Amino acid sequence: MKIIIDAFGGDNAPLEIIKGAMMAVEEYGIDVILAGNQEKILQCVKENSITLKNTEIADADGEISMSDDARSVLKEKAGSSMGVGFRLLAEGRGDAFVSAGSTGAITVGATFLAKRIKGVKRPCIASVMPSAENPILLMDCGANAECRPEFLYQFGFMGSLYMKNILKVANPRVALANNGEEETKGTSVVKEAYALMKQADYNFIGNIEGRQIPFGDADVVVADGFAGNLILKTYEGVAKVLMNGIKGVFKKNLFSKLCALGVMGGINDMKKQFDYKEYGGAVLLGVKKPVVKAHGSADARTFKNAVKQAVWFLENDLINDIEKAFSKENDE
Repeated sequence: MKIIIDAFGGDNAPLEIIKGAMMAVEEYGIDVILAGNQEKILQCVKENSITLKNTEIADADGEISMSDDARSVLKEKAGSSMGVGFRLLAEGRGDAFVSAGSTGAITVGATFLAKRIKGVKRPCIASVMPSAENPILLMDCGANAECRPEFLYQFGFMGSLYMKNILKVANPRVALANNGEEETKGTSVVKEAYALMKQADYNFIGNIEGRQIPFGDADVVVADGFAGNLILKTYEGVAKVLMNGIKGVFKKNLFSKLCALGVMGGINDMKKQFDYKEYGGAVLLGVKKPVVKAHGSADARTFKNAVKQAVWFLENDLINDIEKAFSKENDE
């Protein structure tokens, strides 16, 4: 299993990306290709006493910044670390691609270089998130700010397959994010999507309000990329505020610090449960090759866990299952 890595994508590249890649090599027994400026990679490795193992370097010229046009990955910056990574993926030089770079550029590269699965109208970004019960899947998290009803219907289809194959949920509950549970609530797009999803083969349970998402009332939550990204970022921010608040309470005085010793194990368990770093990033569903978008601010551990998402993809052959499912749906 060989994973292609954009060594210069993200706020903490290349150091944290390289460190995370080496952690993934050790933990998952994989090979990696680091796409990026070879001289800078080797300099970073030397300065930080990192030992490269099971690693190739694919030399690249520059990187795609957050301010660059997303389409630049196809032409103007095809020689960048991300552009080279996608080219290697398209050529079959690696089995999956992981980047912490620009979401827009990753979506464009995945769609036009990795290619869409036949029958999929729009690929989407799907992120595994914690809940009070079990992990849930939120999609779309930013690939498609505006959606047609049939896009949302297909997101639910792919999300259901992800939960069955990757997280082994037997009959995933799929819900549509909305401002009310009633079928009559929401925009015209959401109401039309509801009508389509109600007829779907997957287990559609209706609308879900934002406050119910953290309780795990659905296994798959479907939204357009604008609303989905807001839900994701708000979720992460609130979790961080709560954990900092709890930490502040126990640091107030000597007595509270002593009390903290008795509950520290439980607090650490809760922190781990709601820590986005445990999941590392989001997957692109609907393309022919596994593509993972790691968090832009990923440190080494976060990036290692993003690589884990790619490993899960390959071990469970999810793309083949999505292709078969869409082929069957197109024939009907």
